[in-house]
Amino acid sequence: MAILSRKERIQQITNNPEISVLIVGAGINGIGLFWDLALQGVDVLLIDRGDYASGASAASSHMAHGGIRYLENGEFRLVREAVQERNRLIENAPHLVTPLPTTFPIFKWFSGLLNAPLKFLGMLDRPSERGALVIKIGMTLYDLYTRKQGTVPKHTFLGRKRSLEQFPALNPEVIFTGTYFDGTIHSPERLAAELVIDAASTNPKAIPLTYVSLAGMKENFFQLQDELSGESFTIRPKVIVNAAGPWIDNVNRNLGERTHYIGGTKGSHLVLDHLELRQAIGEHEFFFENKDGRIVLIFPLADRVLVGTSDIRVDDPDDAVITDEEVQYFLDMIKRVFPGIRVDPSQIVYSFSGVRPLGNSKASRTGQISRNHKIELNEVGRNPSIPVLSLVGGKWTTFRAFAEQAADQVLERLDLPRRISTAEIKIGGGKGFPNSEASRKAWVSRVHSAYGLSETRVETLLSRYGTRAEQITNYISSAQDRALTQYPDFSTGEIEYIVQEEDVVHLDDFLLRRSMLGMLGRSSKEGLDELGQIIGRVKTWSHEEIQAEVKRTAEILRTRHRMDFHRYLEGNRESATRAVVASPSATREDTSTSSYGLRGDSY
Repeated sequence: MAILSRKERIQQITNNPEISVLIVGAGINGIGLFWDLALQGVDVLLIDRGDYASGASAASSHMAHGGIRYLENGEFRLVREAVQERNRLIENAPHLVTPLPTTFPIFKWFSGLLNAPLKFLGMLDRPSERGALVIKIGMTLYDLYTRKQGTVPKHTFLGRKRSLEQFPALNPEVIFTGTYFDGTIHSPERLAAELVIDAASTNPKAIPLTYVSLAGMKENFFQLQDELSGESFTIRPKVIVNAAGPWIDNVNRNLGERTHYIGGTKGSHLVLDHLELRQAIGEHEFFFENKDGRIVLIFPLADRVLVGTSDIRVDDPDDAVITDEEVQYFLDMIKRVFPGIRVDPSQIVYSFSGVRPLGNSKASRTGQISRNHKIELNEVGRNPSIPVLSLVGGKWTTFRAFAEQAADQVLERLDLPRRISTAEIKIGGGKGFPNSEASRKAWVSRVHSAYGLSETRVETLLSRYGTRAEQITNYISSAQDRALTQYPDFSTGEIEYIVQEEDVVHLDDFLLRRSMLGMLGRSSKEGLDELGQIIGRVKTWSHEEIQAEVKRTAEILRTRHRMDFHRYLEGNRESATRAVVASPSATREDTSTSSYGLRGDSY
């Protein structure tokens, strides 16, 4: 990704410990700021104790959205900013972010009419089902915020007859459906990786390092630890930005500051392999209220269906994992909109949870906690003291705007001017991306002719990586390339390129964040073995190291995503066809009755 290897980047920092900015946390907030500061020519170091976008940022609903429901909380500025940033993402990263028709099934006429003003005045905090009139007003306001950009179509309203014609499996009790447009982020983690690539390739003084933690401080010197080698090195920044998301208060404690900025809530999701449900929703997200008033979603994710999300207060973000109660809640909620479609626990192929880094709030209901973002200031050290800017809140949709606000504060403290706005800058493979069908065919034909790969293969790479596909195609054409056995839509050369150029440190970095293989439920023992062999060759791992990486990844899938690979790691191939979502007290044999089956090798 960068010209220097990871080892060389650490050596560069060791040789030159005086830096302008240290960013702690490589979630989307930290990465967005790293990208912005790099484009301003600032010397900046980005660190994370894990991989890029591996914490809260890895648990998104894959949406670029304005937050239409925030209107009734009175967060008009946030919604305006979010819809504008949603449109910018669609325009600047068209290979990864595309318009998403979002359909709201409506079962009542006037329900909730007084709720919005009462919530705005702080006189009501309980949920109530929204009727047709309230939803129509909300969608009209939503359109007004984005009318000048014209990036997505205006909303539409359909009556029962036309709604059931369009969606035959829909609950026949529906009286209207309202459809407005947001955006889908097909692979948020890839978007994060491409922002880092752009930053590091633009500015050699912008240095990203994963698997490096902030170990402590003494006066104005800060000790960093390489989580891979165990070695430590010391730096002296002028400004520190705490972008650790739900771990912000933990990082501040390491800096000697006791803060209570974060009051995060857990959001969990399921991914289903369910052909009937996938066909029922088409390319629409269904965004609706469950009977308890919670806003939930059913979302098209490639050939899968994403279902979510919860909103539960948590004390420790490291404990965030989906529970049995959440799983059952998600399965039951589907009946609200598609009562004739049966969803079985065995159709779950993946699950994930994360903690939203929301500001600390006294709101009685989690839905009332503001989704806005803000920057908090502390100072550490002495002679002179060092400012610490904590980035509280934020989300994928508004990362660029939040980063711009944070970058402006950093630049002011460094007495540096802003060189360039990031508002119109294309991201990664979005540069030169062919947006029309004709230009897409021409691009594919040109690359096919230049490098000899089939047009079908070039088309796949273009869909996956945008115009960066040409660099990958160039590499593949000169490599000993072959399709994988377990993942025939991937090739050895493609994976080698990604491992070399995108800071892949562990097997799970590729499985879960440089590709969608994990999230789409395509993890299997054989697949992990095959990927381990390919990645191991690039990274010169020994046989023992490859096996350790396979076991490490299987353990992450078990503990963080509740997929049990333990049995077939012991060689029981028959058990490899299922993984388990079960309560801690459930035995393995209980999975057919009292717990939830989760398939681990759906392909």
